[in-house]
Amino acid sequence: MSASTLITARSAVAASPLTVPVPVAEVFAVAQEYIEAGRLDAAERLLGHILGTLPNHAEAVNASGLIAFRRGRLDQAVTLMERGIAAGGGARPVQWRNISEVYRLLGRLDEALAAARRAVTLDPADPLGPFNLAMVLYDRLELPACIAAARHCLELRPDLPQGHMKIAQTLLLSGDLATGWEHYEWRYRIPGAAPLMPPTDRLLWDGRILRGERLLLIADQGYGDVLMFARYLPWASTRAECIVLACSPELEPTLRRMFPAMQTCTMWEHLPAYACFCPFSGLPRLHGTNLETVPGGVPYYAADPALAAQWKARLDRDIPPGLRRVGIVWAGRPTHNNDHNRSVPLDAFAPVGAVAGVALVSLQKGKPAAQAKQWQGRATLLDLDAEINSFEDTAAIIAGLDLVVCVDTAVGHLAGVMGKPAWIVLPYAPDWRWLTGRSDTPWYPTLRLFRAPGPKRLDAAIAAAAAALADLVAG
Repeated sequence: MSASTLITARSAVAASPLTVPVPVAEVFAVAQEYIEAGRLDAAERLLGHILGTLPNHAEAVNASGLIAFRRGRLDQAVTLMERGIAAGGGARPVQWRNISEVYRLLGRLDEALAAARRAVTLDPADPLGPFNLAMVLYDRLELPACIAAARHCLELRPDLPQGHMKIAQTLLLSGDLATGWEHYEWRYRIPGAAPLMPPTDRLLWDGRILRGERLLLIADQGYGDVLMFARYLPWASTRAECIVLACSPELEPTLRRMFPAMQTCTMWEHLPAYACFCPFSGLPRLHGTNLETVPGGVPYYAADPALAAQWKARLDRDIPPGLRRVGIVWAGRPTHNNDHNRSVPLDAFAPVGAVAGVALVSLQKGKPAAQAKQWQGRATLLDLDAEINSFEDTAAIIAGLDLVVCVDTAVGHLAGVMGKPAWIVLPYAPDWRWLTGRSDTPWYPTLRLFRAPGPKRLDAAIAAAAAALADLVAG
């Protein structure tokens, strides 16, 4: 197809019936600019003009697939991208990188691997090629190969934050915490990452002892991360006489109860003056944590006694005596970068609900909580979504349960910091903190891990948890 091919575009002036011939390359260039700017509707309209005239325009088909991907329509995206490659768009490495990522998210890891390798072959100088390859290899749990690919990426571009973070995640998952923490420091340099805090001229804390100066510690990342890394606050308090905790309003009551002597603040403009700052997630590196020196002290949080008594009365009222009380959570935060592997529909927990002698208590929040209304499993399911207003409520309910069974969410961390029994079902390639090849974790002595035996096999991990629950009840 010639770059000078024209398509007919209707005049934007409503009163004018004129049509104007425009080179397709110019239309496509504008569509690409719209995609990069996030103006997906406008881009889609322009691509529609192109495909209406040239239905096999490879780049336009691929771009339509990219739009479908950004809208979360993975099946449509892969169909369009495959069609675009077949139409002649397969000579460009970016097309293979894009389709590799879609294959990866769909769990089609063999195809994802082949596509990623094809991208690297087509452009050996592109650092994003080995980075995409590393992403696929992580999901395949081919960890040495993943590290090698990520290091290759950094050889081509040493300052690529994504490459450092993939090495960090892989080293931490492998148990090499010391080196992993160093690469983990690149997490806030990733393009599009939410900034840690407003601009400041204060310095990042290096772990030095502060006398007469205030240290700002920022409860960053997800709720689960905050709960896990909070174990480092007593250590930080031995090095700083005065600490203020910047946190979300949702977690402030919990952190205030954990550390009543520390000041909390939920609005940047209300912060007192401070000498330096550090995110919670930066404390393990300063502490020098390895697998043998993970701070203990679990439990380091307890539910409010009065609130726990109220919730226990509620559970006593609605759950028949003699049944094991098992809290469940089946879905995490949808914006989490691995949520496609960790969250499931409530029906996937049917094997847990089929165990005799069990009553289920839903601790689920967010849109997935509505699924509890359609529960048809054997066990009674007590839906508390409308009554859970805070982490304090969730903790108080957990205090009255025998066990929590959940996917990898903050609720598992909450049970862990409380020292309550909890079983977490993990995807084949889990978050770095859960390591590999073990059913326990150095972070929480009361947690038990059930691992999927392969990609997209969370059903097998849930079935294993259900079998263990049956054994526990039979006891």
